[in-house]
Amino acid sequence: MSLVLDSAAQDLLFREARTANTFTDEPVTDEQVRAIYDLIKYGPTSMNQSPLRVTLVRSPEARERLVRHMAEGNQSKTAAAPLVAILSADNEFHEELPQLFPHFPQAKDAFFGERPVRESAAALNAALQAAYFIIGVRAAGLAAGPMTGYDMEGVRKEFLDDDHTPLMVVNIGRPGPDAWFPRNPRLEYEQVVTTV
Repeated sequence: MSLVLDSAAQDLLFREARTANTFTDEPVTDEQVRAIYDLIKYGPTSMNQSPLRVTLVRSPEARERLVRHMAEGNQSKTAAAPLVAILSADNEFHEELPQLFPHFPQAKDAFFGERPVRESAAALNAALQAAYFIIGVRAAGLAAGPMTGYDMEGVRKEFLDDDHTPLMVVNIGRPGPDAWFPRNPRLEYEQVVTTV
């Protein structure tokens, strides 16, 4: 059986997409970011937890503060990208559950009363949403450069608070010259899928 999604969309989202390393100077607008979020918010999370939080780094001062916390190989990319997003997990996501999971508002306290439980749930579900975010950036015709090479604690202290755990930093924009490294190999179906 073939996929329902047409081949061009498959290429845009997966087969031809790469992690971008250079970008043009074309701005990424708030409207584009809103359109990305309005698409990816429908991606599933457990009990509709939706713990992903996005901090857009737009001002030159904030960009300079962020670049200081990036690994050396990521600093120039982050400094030059039209937009940078810090994706984090909100460890107090349960406060929104009465709105997000209205048929069982008691879930907030019944399942997530203890902080370690919330942190574990937030990390897993925000990571899912971070993947949706990258796909959403691609769906908008933009390129994403997700990175985990940074000082996590430094970024948390600089931009977030104790209730948020940074997951990744994502450079966003139109791909620039020589934006792509060669595609790395992937595992084949038989290496990944087991039938029992």
